[in-house]
Amino acid sequence: MGIVFRQSFINTIILFLGFGIGGINVLFLYTHFLEPEYFGLITFLLSAANMFMPLMVFGMQHTIIKFFSGYKTREQRDNFLLTAVLIPLLIIIPISLLSVMCYHYIADYLSRENIIIKKYTYLIFYLSVFMGYFEIFYAWSRVQMKSVFGNFIKEVFARVCVSFLLLSVFFKWISSEQFVYAVTLVYLIRMLIMIIYAVQLYLPEFKWIGLPHNFKEIIRFSLYIILAGSAGAILLEIDKFMIPQMKNIAEVAYYSVGVYIASVIAIPSRAMQQIINPITARALNENDLGEVQSLYQKSSLNLLIVGGFLFLLINVNIDEVYRIIDKPEYSVGIFVVLIISVSEMIKLSIGTNGAILTNSRYYRAMFYYAIGMAVSVIVLNKILIQLMGIQGAALATFLVVAFFSVLKILYVRARMQLQPYTSKTIKLLLLVVILFLIFRFIDLPVNPFLSIGLKSILLGVLFVFFVIRLNLSDDMNQLFRKFLKT
Repeated sequence: MGIVFRQSFINTIILFLGFGIGGINVLFLYTHFLEPEYFGLITFLLSAANMFMPLMVFGMQHTIIKFFSGYKTREQRDNFLLTAVLIPLLIIIPISLLSVMCYHYIADYLSRENIIIKKYTYLIFYLSVFMGYFEIFYAWSRVQMKSVFGNFIKEVFARVCVSFLLLSVFFKWISSEQFVYAVTLVYLIRMLIMIIYAVQLYLPEFKWIGLPHNFKEIIRFSLYIILAGSAGAILLEIDKFMIPQMKNIAEVAYYSVGVYIASVIAIPSRAMQQIINPITARALNENDLGEVQSLYQKSSLNLLIVGGFLFLLINVNIDEVYRIIDKPEYSVGIFVVLIISVSEMIKLSIGTNGAILTNSRYYRAMFYYAIGMAVSVIVLNKILIQLMGIQGAALATFLVVAFFSVLKILYVRARMQLQPYTSKTIKLLLLVVILFLIFRFIDLPVNPFLSIGLKSILLGVLFVFFVIRLNLSDDMNQLFRKFLKT
């Protein structure tokens, strides 16, 4: 897959590094150095900011990816990028004024079950702006086919800073309250670093020549994407936003640990999407459906192979993981890990489906799917959190992801005659299920670290053997054989 595979491989390493650091933060530093209430608070603030971020920047990060390659002259590209940076200010300034006028009403509403939220409500606005402009300039660098540095800053830099801040809390250099403000400052610094890097990669001539010739199309696309993006963010973050509205905010901490463990499965997808989205957009702009179909099926199968292995590693060792965490109150998240893991596998299986819809002339469909998903997950969370607590939040996510993933596959198949699955997909899923059933209930009477190591090594050997033996993926087979030869 050329540049896709190379940069995806590097980005995967970065994401694993970031998730490794994040894992230390979430599983050990947060759980042992910060009170569950403050752990839940910072999770709530970041989740709320992620939900509002697409609105704040008017979906411009996606607009840059879609339209940049369509401009043929340097002057057109420069003007487009300047427009993409300035448009969000038309949203941010009015919202900031409205937020000031209505602040007490908003703060009172969000803190009605957990008063600790009230004092920090305004940080949601700042965090969403910092996150939004980071994504705009990250997209700026990605359309130059440079995704690695931005991915490093996004995934590693912020987590290293948080590690330092948590250690600072432990050594009493800062208080838990100061930690919340310091995390906000980290997101500001992250944004500034990304701006400097992107501008060094591609410095436009700061000359206004008027609105881009396809400005109406840009606005129309952005309106759909902003709503779809907000709805998509709701799907990802609404559970952590709604739990404090119905339960004690500490339960957000327990839920977040389970979700974080399961989200490791999403690493391959996040790495590949950094570079494959611009390539999919270019192929669609050139009407090269053969390339789009190839990327669609290869991404689905390769992501499922890597994701399936991670699914197995996580879920056959989950009891040992929680024994290592050594915080009994957090163990309520074991069921959350399994359900969210299955949800992540479903999302991996549809490969570049989202990139195809977003960058094709059928992009409006993403709006309707996203709205449907957002409404469904809100309703299901409202019902299931009340009935089952944090397990209900996980189940709501699974039901929505499964139902709407099937709909999106069927839609792309009907409109563009493209589909992600082959007979190899079925073989792979059977392999994952069989290995899961064999290993899940093996309980070695040894130290949990040793148990994880022994089971993981045996599992890895069997998994790689069968992937090669069944010839599931040419890309993976070449990678495995090259590694084994060395």
